[in-house]
Amino acid sequence: MAYTPELSLHHSRILRRIAWTLGMPMTRAMVEVFDYMGKTLEPAQVCDSCRDRSLCQQCPFSKNRGAAK
Repeated sequence: MAYTPELSLHHSRILRRIAWTLGMPMTRAMVEVFDYMGKTLEPAQVCDSCRDRSLCQQCPFSKNRGAAK
């Protein structure tokens, strides 16, 4: 991974509460949050604003999933 963002204390506390609610570790809860957002956001909008075309075949937002862009 090229860049690993750090959570602020505020966001770490929020994630901790989400993890407690889900009954799982914070690392797994963060994955669940990303998976949820992947199902919630408008795929075309995410794909259109993407700046990294290296993941298109696996990206859940890709308009052309399974085909190279």
